[in-house]
Amino acid sequence: MELRPYQVKAIEAIHAAWEEHLRTLLVLPTGCGKTIVFANVAKEQTKEGRVLILAHRDELIRQAADKLYKATGLFAEVEKGMEHSMGLTDVVVGSVQTMMSEKRLATFDEDSFQTIIVDEAHHALAKSYQNVLNHFPKAKVLGVTATPDRGDMKMLGEYFESMAYEYSLKDAVKEGYLSKIRVQTMPLDIDLTQAKVSMGDYTDGSLGEALEPYLESIADEMAKVCRDRHTVVFLPLISTSQQFRDILNRKGFRAGEVNGESKNRNAVLKDFEEGKLNVLCNSMLLTEGWDCPIVDCIVVLRPTKVRALYCQMIGRGTRLHPGKDHLLVLDFLWMTGKHNLVHPADIVCKKAEIAEKMTEAIQDAGKAIDLFEEEETAERNAREERERSLARMLAEREAKEARKKKKLIDPLNFAPDDLVDYAPIFAWESQPVSEKQKEILENNGIDTFDMTRGQAKILIGKIITRRSEGLATPRQVNTLRKYGFKRIDEWTFDEATTVISQLGAAGWKPWRANIVPEFYLPKRLNKEEAWS
Repeated sequence: MELRPYQVKAIEAIHAAWEEHLRTLLVLPTGCGKTIVFANVAKEQTKEGRVLILAHRDELIRQAADKLYKATGLFAEVEKGMEHSMGLTDVVVGSVQTMMSEKRLATFDEDSFQTIIVDEAHHALAKSYQNVLNHFPKAKVLGVTATPDRGDMKMLGEYFESMAYEYSLKDAVKEGYLSKIRVQTMPLDIDLTQAKVSMGDYTDGSLGEALEPYLESIADEMAKVCRDRHTVVFLPLISTSQQFRDILNRKGFRAGEVNGESKNRNAVLKDFEEGKLNVLCNSMLLTEGWDCPIVDCIVVLRPTKVRALYCQMIGRGTRLHPGKDHLLVLDFLWMTGKHNLVHPADIVCKKAEIAEKMTEAIQDAGKAIDLFEEEETAERNAREERERSLARMLAEREAKEARKKKKLIDPLNFAPDDLVDYAPIFAWESQPVSEKQKEILENNGIDTFDMTRGQAKILIGKIITRRSEGLATPRQVNTLRKYGFKRIDEWTFDEATTVISQLGAAGWKPWRANIVPEFYLPKRLNKEEAWS
């Protein structure tokens, strides 16, 4: 199979990460071919020894073995239940539920595998996975996931040591590898204030009880916008899912239902894929291991506080398909009291305040809104507010701190967007800046006082990127920001040099150089702004 550019970059980044760390992560959105990527990594790693691919569901185990052969020509043995690997192949695909037992692990030496690939790695902190991983302490480990955060708030950084490569949902959509996403808030208040919360999320039982009184009204709202679509509905309970299927059929839909106990599951899925059914209800069965590109509408009736779970549900509809213009996500108004739920904005925004403003804007629109266009609007508004806040913050810091090294630049003045909301993930990121990092940053005029290694890594990366792109240096950025110029991150080195020279010639009095900093932009940016 011919690899896509981001898949090639991912594979290169994984091998580079293993040069420094034993355990690394790969994050690719659902539908971006993570199985193809780790299959190619597995093939390369067979040069070093045997490879174990770990998964927790039968569909994922069979899918991994199948894709491995199709992508690389390698056969894999399966270690699951009564199936035992005999050491005849270089790759083994194993069920974590089977391999976690001491008896099963005892059949393997600790050096039986030189590489372990963990599919759906957001589960990797579970005791079952840790039992297997700890049995092979010297193996290189690659965790692969579309959803790197966990509902119980444990950071994967407790086990994995680095993020080798992350390809965002936004980039995948922008570059044409995934479907556009439009979101519509449905005007129906559903009261969840009495639903119970356990282990960081709502319990399925209490959600089912809270949801049932609204099922008729929800079906009526769906009939207005998605009668002609291929819709997947996620619900909390089997009984609720079956009840909703019956309601939809009475409303004129062609609805089917699948669950873990369905004897006709494959037949129902086939009917949906062939268009005989246009709605598929399920009680969280289809969050992983099921690919159906025709899905062009997702209805989440299993509200959750867990972003990873929400991403999995939305991911069932992001694949491309001929004739499919976009994925429509129906977002309902949940009355939850003090409990915050995940909304579509949360899957594209890392900052909660921006996601909250996006959600409000989508609700106010009363129609389907392009998710990423709305994100750009929210980001722009937030950026303007950050600039105002930054000005106040810098003034306060300058007044409070008389720094000894006045010639060095405050890092916050150079990279505010990167540092203001920065939070370390991996343990090493919280350690003090290294001597090598300190030397590089101070040579570029940036103060490293009270800086961590994670912050230093971000700043050094920014400096390297800006230098390669011919953008303004940290000292230029610092000088221009002091005088109140805007969009400084986008200025080139030559543009910054020209203006700073003009200011110097005018005795550092902008008005003498006929420049008004808050309104000034280089000609190139002025043209772009006029065009936009």
